Amino acid sequence: MPSNDIPVIDLSLLRSGSSDDRHQVARQLHDVCSTIGFFYVANHGIAPALEERLFAASQRFFAEPLAIKKKAYRSGRGYEAMGTQTFDGAPSPDRKESMTVGVELGPDHPLVRAYTPRHGPNYWPQLPGWRDAVEPYFAAMDGLARLLMSGIALSLDLPWGFFDACLEDHMSTLRLLHYPPHPDADAAREVGCGAHTDWGAITVLAQDASGLEIRHAAGHWIPAPVLPGTYIVNLGDMLARWTNDLYASTPHRVLNRSSNDRYSAAFFFDPAFHTRVECLPTCQSAERPPLYPPITSGEHLAEMHRRTHPVPKTMEALT
Repeated sequence: MPSNDIPVIDLSLLRSGSSDDRHQVARQLHDVCSTIGFFYVANHGIAPALEERLFAASQRFFAEPLAIKKKAYRSGRGYEAMGTQTFDGAPSPDRKESMTVGVELGPDHPLVRAYTPRHGPNYWPQLPGWRDAVEPYFAAMDGLARLLMSGIALSLDLPWGFFDACLEDHMSTLRLLHYPPHPDADAAREVGCGAHTDWGAITVLAQDASGLEIRHAAGHWIPAPVLPGTYIVNLGDMLARWTNDLYASTPHRVLNRSSNDRYSAAFFFDPAFHTRVECLPTCQSAERPPLYPPITSGEHLAEMHRRTHPVPKTMEALT
């Protein structure tokens, strides 16, 4: 069972279409978003078979030889090997590998023709049925994240659908992750994924085994175990910035202390590249002026990527 500090929110009322029902869930969202910033969602409407097929595809890809996986890179997406990413303050590079896909855009799309970062086609591994397993899951996550964003809008005394305009041409990504067994994991020496906050608006996570830990406001770490039939949702830095830090972007980490491989799938829901992220009208007052200057969604994500992907020494010599 999940820790008592991580609530479970039933989305059936949010999906009902009734204004009263939606506002009831919005009040729950406000409470959890302004405190821990993490919650499970139940009755989300996504068929279990989609997640099962996704994890099977993920395991097949990560079982490929390293030389094959390293070819899977395109448009800033694709494969990242062990040790590629290091978060600020982490004792060592992350002990994980990942495969990322984004919104599939062809070469004639205006954003691609303008060479907009984080836009374009994906690299699809040449594994039978792989793309057929990933794309339907991506679409289901898209729908769930939009529902959650509308619920969050209501929780901030904003209209249902307030965020819809900035979600057109959104640049969300799905990151498949593999954490090898690490039964003697010690957070002071080596981690599966270092302590960090997510960068974007919201993240919807599926995990096949425990390992995720969340930093409580009191400073200690609490586990976020698997709860069948649910997803874990957390808020990112961009939403915290939008809400003037009213809503929490909470640090978390991964330590796979088991003797088995751990797989997870993180759907990072990010608004359109040119979205202007500035303090929302209901999150500021004379007593609480905006804490951050405006920034675009694309600028924010680019800066966060630079912080966690150090430039190789050979490249530093060229800059």
